Amino acid sequence: MKNFNLDRINLEKIRLNEQPLVLKTKSYQEPIIRDGYLHDYTGRRVGTKGDMYQKLIVDKILQGGCLDHNPRPLYIDHYPNAKYDHIKDVVTKEDGTKVKLSKNSGVIVRDNEVEVKTPAHTISLNNGIECNYDLSKGESPIITLRPIAIRASIAEILWIYQKESNDLVVFDELLNRNTWDKDGKINNWWKDWAITNTDKEYVLNAEGHPTIGTCYGETVRRRHMLKEEVIEAIRKNPDGRRNISCMWQQADFLEPHGLKPCAFLTIWNVRHDWDGKDYLDMTLVQRSSDFATAGCINQVQYSALLLMVARELGLEPGVFTWKPVNIQLYDRHIDQAIELLNRNPVDCAAELLLDKKVKSFEEVTPDDIKIKGYPKELIKKRNPQLKFELGI
Repeated sequence: MKNFNLDRINLEKIRLNEQPLVLKTKSYQEPIIRDGYLHDYTGRRVGTKGDMYQKLIVDKILQGGCLDHNPRPLYIDHYPNAKYDHIKDVVTKEDGTKVKLSKNSGVIVRDNEVEVKTPAHTISLNNGIECNYDLSKGESPIITLRPIAIRASIAEILWIYQKESNDLVVFDELLNRNTWDKDGKINNWWKDWAITNTDKEYVLNAEGHPTIGTCYGETVRRRHMLKEEVIEAIRKNPDGRRNISCMWQQADFLEPHGLKPCAFLTIWNVRHDWDGKDYLDMTLVQRSSDFATAGCINQVQYSALLLMVARELGLEPGVFTWKPVNIQLYDRHIDQAIELLNRNPVDCAAELLLDKKVKSFEEVTPDDIKIKGYPKELIKKRNPQLKFELGI
């Protein structure tokens, strides 16, 4: 068994005038990793390669992660029908329970609720673990420690690179849903980074839709960076070593934009292997990873992107490498992280596949990425979904 050093974190939080953390448990099973896979205490291999990296990275963050001092994101908590005592910095909820606030919390009292904004601290490392998956051998970053929204993650990567869009309605349409014209609501999580005016109203584009401004898909659109800088470049010169797509464009950030790209740089190379086949390998560099929430999702969607581009170019999908730099756990995710470490993975050989009927990148839909050997219902039963509060 291992223990998370809660006292070390809480001493620092108190020094920063923050409320100390209270956890369900500080103890977890130490991951046993041999030959690139998880093993149980009998020596039997269990779970997927994604499960192995998931436990390895979470363990490393818990043991060596440092607390940030001045986080940009905030947790936003809403307490309906509550009362706020500004002298004691206490919110009394509708059911009578009391919530002690940090000295750094911002409070807005309305007629029917109290809104509290609290710094969303993380513990993080600046030397993330490199993850490698040979897609040609059926390896994948899919995990079984909790359910993963595969279809939505594929829609997101298509929204960015295929549709080259920053329009939130376009994202919803990829998932066959669109409520904007009906009641002005957006379904996907990007709504928290949509461009708004001083009255917190959406700034709409020419189609009357909210957008995330000049980042992600809009940056891709301005340069056609995947379709021209990668796909066409490889088509013209398969052995080139300059096939790079970078969404970190400072000039774009001078215009209104939402979340700056986290997974921002891809590098693509063709490999003429000794088996006589030509493989497409890709490396994703990620400046920052909210690991418990999206670490697996980012890896799955970029693995899927590799499948799509390889199909377009008539190449075999090869090795996907994920290079995260800063990897973090939000302080409100530590309980869930410890639970993930204490969960037993579900035995399976989950593999990402692109439907054979798809011939080109432009025709791919979210439903064309298939998962072979992934017992979704069993995973939901044994390792149900966890809730992760976002720092906005």
